[in-house]
Amino acid sequence: MRATVGEHLHVHGRTVGEHDRVGEIVEVRGEHGNPPYLVRFPDGHENLVYPGPDCVVDEQATEHRTS
Repeated sequence: MRATVGEHLHVHGRTVGEHDRVGEIVEVRGEHGNPPYLVRFPDGHENLVYPGPDCVVDEQATEHRTS
């Protein structure tokens, strides 16, 4: 997985009733766009995220925001 600052990380809920979460990648700490990522979620908190198989980088959110 590779990402750049400004893209969005979509974390899918892993259990029934758990909602998906989407946050903006504000810092890429790995080399060449690799994890970990510092992600800011809509409620304002930031987490250092090592994405698992339940995560995807949402490039479309970045494209819509910049156009």
